[in-house]
Amino acid sequence: MRTARISDEVLVASDRTVKVAREDLAPLKGVARRAPRRRSRLCAHKSAQNPLHEMFIVLDRDTYVGPHRHPGKSESFHVVEGALTVVVFAEDGRVDEVIPMGDYHSGRAFYYRLEEAAYHTVLLDSDLAIIHETTSGPFAPGQTEFAPWAPPETDEERGRAYLRDLARSACPPRRLEVG
Repeated sequence: MRTARISDEVLVASDRTVKVAREDLAPLKGVARRAPRRRSRLCAHKSAQNPLHEMFIVLDRDTYVGPHRHPGKSESFHVVEGALTVVVFAEDGRVDEVIPMGDYHSGRAFYYRLEEAAYHTVLLDSDLAIIHETTSGPFAPGQTEFAPWAPPETDEERGRAYLRDLARSACPPRRLEVG
């Protein structure tokens, strides 16, 4: 598969027909481990203006995905590899729902869809996780709303501490060994 590098952590598939195999995702693991935000993505859509966005996202255990929401958009993803927990919040920051997820063979939910613009985040239960995310476009960076009650994504140290506290309070025990 041919790709174009958009940033240190984002690649875009450039083939007319996008076909993704295991070997196409393997390099993204290294990118995620080296990237400052400890994540990477392969976009199957060609442009931020596309009406449908599909991405393969690699998350390292040390990433901090700040609680956020996407007004006017739905989001779904399915776990390709690894295990994680999605936490959905009420408007005031209280935990509303905890969704343990893993690949199809894990016995956990492997797919979820969030229809409404609710704050959500992910907690990694394995060293790495790969998800296939689908959302509506077009993408405009300022449209994502980050929760005012959580540390900003730019404060990774406080963010990781926030996630550790969240994991202890909202969903113990949650570690799953994934091969």
